Amino acid sequence: MRNEFDETHTWDASFAATLPGQMVLVGLTYFDEGSEKPLEQQQLFGRVVHADEREGIPLSLKGMRAGEQFNLPPDTRSFRAAQPGDYRLRATGEVVVNPDFTVTFSIQKEAKSSGDG
Repeated sequence: MRNEFDETHTWDASFAATLPGQMVLVGLTYFDEGSEKPLEQQQLFGRVVHADEREGIPLSLKGMRAGEQFNLPPDTRSFRAAQPGDYRLRATGEVVVNPDFTVTFSIQKEAKSSGDG
């Protein structure tokens, strides 16, 4: 089980080696620059295809997004062992039964530099 969070090391190679084939429920929250109010929230789920420190962690999505692929960044810190049970996605109502892991990421929009137009 993985429930610790290591702020200094973004990649745990031994843990990453166990990920292929695992079902992952992903929560993404998008924020505008300097804002604490979310712009958008997204949930998706799928099986890990492979895990690579340079390329990241691609998921083969399931449910309504079956056939799509979504790449997670090469960062194993956010993986948490999921409690057994049914997880209902807010936007679609889909139910994920007994995923192996949950992962959450907050994505902050960067400020435009003065040279951007």
